[in-house]
Amino acid sequence: MIKKRFMLPVEELLKKNPNMREFMSPSLNARQDLLITAIPKLGKEAATKALEEWGIPRSKITHLIFCTTSGIDMPGADFQLTKLLGLSPFVNRFMMYQQGCSAGGMTLRLAKDLAENNKGARVLVVCSESMVTMFRGPSENHIDSLVGQALFGDGAAAIIVGSDPDLSIERPLFEIVSASQTIIPDTENVINLHLREEGLTFHLQKNAPEIISDNIENTLKRVVSPFGLSDWNSLFWMVHPGGKAILDNVELKLNLNKQKLRASRHVLSEYGNLNSACVLFVINEMRNKSMEDGKRTTGEGLDWGVLFGFGPGVTIETVVLHSKLIATPFAT
Repeated sequence: MIKKRFMLPVEELLKKNPNMREFMSPSLNARQDLLITAIPKLGKEAATKALEEWGIPRSKITHLIFCTTSGIDMPGADFQLTKLLGLSPFVNRFMMYQQGCSAGGMTLRLAKDLAENNKGARVLVVCSESMVTMFRGPSENHIDSLVGQALFGDGAAAIIVGSDPDLSIERPLFEIVSASQTIIPDTENVINLHLREEGLTFHLQKNAPEIISDNIENTLKRVVSPFGLSDWNSLFWMVHPGGKAILDNVELKLNLNKQKLRASRHVLSEYGNLNSACVLFVINEMRNKSMEDGKRTTGEGLDWGVLFGFGPGVTIETVVLHSKLIATPFAT
């Protein structure tokens, strides 16, 4: 169900570093040399678009959250992005490394807390990812690694989070009503990624989609019941498209109408699994489709919705969203 993906230009890198084409050969230095500069630059492209659409001087950004599972360095990608964007030297930075696919929801949870507890805060969230960190040749004895090669793609996304918006100049997409994290017990070996001399290794148990779907409804009930929500098909859905099996199992377990996971399936089809950036792509796809179809709200005509991120742990990030009225068309 993945039609295409994008990837940083690495052909020359692969020619110079044949170890990267092997299944397990030391190649971390070569990967790091590319990612340390490429990840902040990729993040800059997304952040610049978000800031331009926001339409307010970037000096008003008070906090920066940078998230990636692609490369580790000090000073980090958050520091590099601050320079690339020309942000204030007083901006408060938070660097999130190696959190996996659930990190997109995690960044929204952190941004919500920062925005609500710092008056006037405007938090720039940037997720930038590349599979260069885990690209390698196949091994017939490690099919799970090959699955990762088939799933993951490169991409970056950015979003600005704040509280008490100035509606004369700001156009909110969604209200983050609540955000929470859940660990499924005894699942720490279901999804594993380890940083080694060979790069980032990927290990996935076959039953991962079933484990997620078996726990999704209890997680959902716990989070949305305080708001009197119980009809799952009355919500809009933003589910991390970790793969076709995950989406299929969630849809089946919750008895969702076929169109409910449309935005997630579209992102998977057009970009693959983008790790932490994926759910931000889904948010963008939903708001664009809402405008295209002339819906009343950014939630494709619905008021309440949920966003799910799934990652190592197994960790589930759940964000309850309330859609806002579509105002002036956004730049795309």
